[in-house]
Amino acid sequence: MSKKHIDEIARKFFPAGFESLTDHEKQVLRQLADRKHVSRNTNREFTEKLTLGQRLADKMAAFGGSWTFIFIFAAVLLTWVVLNSLILVHSGKFFDPYPYILLNLFLSMLAALQAPVIMMSQNRLAAKDRLDAAHDYEVNLKAELEILALHEKLDALREKQWTELIDIQQKQIDLLTKLLAEKGGKE
Repeated sequence: MSKKHIDEIARKFFPAGFESLTDHEKQVLRQLADRKHVSRNTNREFTEKLTLGQRLADKMAAFGGSWTFIFIFAAVLLTWVVLNSLILVHSGKFFDPYPYILLNLFLSMLAALQAPVIMMSQNRLAAKDRLDAAHDYEVNLKAELEILALHEKLDALREKQWTELIDIQQKQIDLLTKLLAEKGGKE
């Protein structure tokens, strides 16, 4: 489609003109001018751009926020406490005595590693949400422009029908006038 045609459509719907529009609005106008319907899969677009590290971080965050992780984690903690308590009671050896300092160290390290992974995953989800919102805006804008174009077509059809109706009525008036003139001339 020619740039001139796209400029005409832009001036029709946007008072500021084509050059002042955002990239999303320009893309929608080009699609509207070409009359092509391009359906985007933002989920596929987003996942294709993820690196291996980002995919791994997302999987780790998903596992870290699951009931499976909670149950496994609770089982490990309970096993640690029971084994250390039984070992301490029966053997008298001090592997990790009661306040479980080594266990606290491991828990702190896990939290220190898990927090940034979860934050990275949340940042990516926010970026995906922004991509979805931009796509939703494009779809809504295109739908609105299509509706406006349909309204213009309906208005043009209505105007054409009114013109045709007035022409028909004028012909009827002319015929009636002619008939009345003929009838008046006969009497």
